[in-house]
Amino acid sequence: MNRTSSIFAGRRKRPSGPTQNGFTQPNGVPADRSLSVGQNGFTLMELLIVIAIILILMLMAIPTFGTLKKRANSLSAINSVQKIFQAETQYESTYPANGYTCTLSALGGDPSAGPPTPAAAQLIQGDLTTGYKSGYIFKISNCTKVNVNGTDRITGYEITAIPQTLGKTGDRSYCADESGTIKFDPAGGANCTQPMQ
Repeated sequence: MNRTSSIFAGRRKRPSGPTQNGFTQPNGVPADRSLSVGQNGFTLMELLIVIAIILILMLMAIPTFGTLKKRANSLSAINSVQKIFQAETQYESTYPANGYTCTLSALGGDPSAGPPTPAAAQLIQGDLTTGYKSGYIFKISNCTKVNVNGTDRITGYEITAIPQTLGKTGDRSYCADESGTIKFDPAGGANCTQPMQ
């Protein structure tokens, strides 16, 4: 007996293929397949538990989504107030006899309708001209004016941005005047006294 055959002489040949938990047992008899079927899939109870966990996580995420939406609306409102202020400043320099304007429609206008006019200066976009944008209501009010040679010249105004549905589309309201300083009302009303930080 050579050396190689002596090394393998003591070993028994193992059956090919899976054992016990597979298709054949060591003695060559087919194994019971029912042992492995339950191990390959999920039970109904396990699936229900996974679905319940997913639902709980979704319910936890819904309030977070609402908070993020209100925050986005708030940032959009501040940005829109700044745009209206800039449009008012440009309007006043373009039409000095009129001063400022007391309507959003005068700051808006369709560029395809012709050149800008005091009634449609084409300085802000159409969605802001309507007074409704991103869950807020925009308005120009509290206008002060002087009469110069029979023409009213507006010398002051206040821009307000109030949530359409308080607590749902926004929590704060924002205001600015001709000075450009933006303040807010934490209660969501038109009494803006708190300076933006």
